[in-house]
Amino acid sequence: MGKVYPLWIRRGEGRGMEQIKPHGGVLVNRLVKDEIRNSLIEKAKGLKHIVLDQWATSDLEMLAVGAFSPLEGFMESEDYKNVLDMKRLANGLPWTIPITLSISKEKSSTLKEGDDVALLGQDKALLAILHLQEKFHHDKEKEALEIYGTSDTQHPGVARVYKMGEVLLGGKFSVLQLPKHEKFLNYRLTPQETRKIFSERGWRRVVGFQTRNPVHRAHEYIQKCALETVDGLLLHPLVGETKEDDIPAELRMKCYEVLLENYYPKDRVALSVLAAAMRYAGPNEAIFHAIIRKNYGCTHFIVGRDHAGVGKYYGPFDAHYIFDEFDPAELGITPLFFDFTFYCKKCNGMASYKSCPHDSSEHISLSGTKVREMLKSGQVPPPEFTRREVAEILLNGVA
Repeated sequence: MGKVYPLWIRRGEGRGMEQIKPHGGVLVNRLVKDEIRNSLIEKAKGLKHIVLDQWATSDLEMLAVGAFSPLEGFMESEDYKNVLDMKRLANGLPWTIPITLSISKEKSSTLKEGDDVALLGQDKALLAILHLQEKFHHDKEKEALEIYGTSDTQHPGVARVYKMGEVLLGGKFSVLQLPKHEKFLNYRLTPQETRKIFSERGWRRVVGFQTRNPVHRAHEYIQKCALETVDGLLLHPLVGETKEDDIPAELRMKCYEVLLENYYPKDRVALSVLAAAMRYAGPNEAIFHAIIRKNYGCTHFIVGRDHAGVGKYYGPFDAHYIFDEFDPAELGITPLFFDFTFYCKKCNGMASYKSCPHDSSEHISLSGTKVREMLKSGQVPPPEFTRREVAEILLNGVA
């Protein structure tokens, strides 16, 4: 039985149209055909294997379904070094985040270039066969500085880099099955599936919204401003690995569902989850997130204040400025930049610094830390900050 899509995904007008091309022109699909799967499964029994961590498992899934198009596997050294030095793949295509598989020196010594290697999930299930093309040095310090802008291990992305292995393995892979999931099954749409939905609904201009947090009034305001200029919105929350203090994905999904049910036009919004891990790489991750949404069929992408930021590592609009480093035609997706938004008591409505003339003492906005503190103490965030239905879900889930 196939996916049973919620109402805000099901309804459509059935008008076809030419869609935005995936990054690099072709939507990658690394899932092997049924007729060769059994022979590869049998072959894998005699291969050395690597057990992937949660991060690498989610990367494999994203690579397999084409979310990371044009990549067809874990990066080899030429692509890796070019991303660090130039923010581009070796072929010149814009790309800002390394997609790599790391192992220890000891494990690396048991493998040689040209080998096929079985890739297993955390549950030891066989996921794929890596066709190992290259082993090369993992330059952790350079990666930290170039991708995250710091070598401070208090940064969650940097901390993870330093915990990775000393050797990187590059090569394409043949995927035998995707990782098994128990949650959000009806929302785990591939780029091929979201593109089909957009086509069936006649959406020519689609805006994507990345989030790892509940959607509060400020986010809703931004999304609806964007929705005024396009045909549809893809609300695309990330449900891969995040920081421990981020609100759990299960709780966030309940918030998204109740919000879409009560406050959004059901025929103009699609909700799908993104299995990728959160890097917290600020401006570099803003470009990365935009490219991913292009692969899912979005023509536009919302970039808010401090997109994918953490702590004080990035300036509030660094994620906007980085788009100036690329020709819009080579990125192929249009960024929509939004300033910091809030509820203004004098304006009696949502606004931003671009549209509101009043002093910040009139503005109602709360940090994620403050919201978590309120919820844990049983306090309901004010209605100017979050919808009542969302606040109730968070209060019951966090308190």
